[in-house]
Amino acid sequence: MKTLISSVILILTMLFSTFAYCEVEIIVHPSNASAMDKDAIKRIFLGKTRAFPGGGEAVPVSLKEGSPENADFTKSVLSKTPKQLKAYWAKMVFTGKGTPPRQMDSPSKLLELIAANPSLIGFVPAGTANATVKVVGKF
Repeated sequence: MKTLISSVILILTMLFSTFAYCEVEIIVHPSNASAMDKDAIKRIFLGKTRAFPGGGEAVPVSLKEGSPENADFTKSVLSKTPKQLKAYWAKMVFTGKGTPPRQMDSPSKLLELIAANPSLIGFVPAGTANATVKVVGKF
């Protein structure tokens, strides 16, 4: 009986953790012709490069820290936990090597901002992007 209960709990835990994960879409201005892979996106969001692979300034913009989309992006694209990312940026700021991406309160505000500026790159929950932006990746 204990084994059965343990098995049910394990299965339920796996199901709920699967549903908790949501995909994010990486978005840029529609005029941006750069092809980007996960590594290029990671380098931009960690401040290791300030240019798109095809040229032009790249300025990352993030959703608010603590949001589920931010946590999913941090895990799936940056390969860090939110705590690790916070420590990374604290070190970068302290040493004068960079500043973290600007944070937006909502996906709709992020869409508006990126649609108006060709230098920006950001992420929104999958299915949120519209014709005003270009999706360059989905993770």
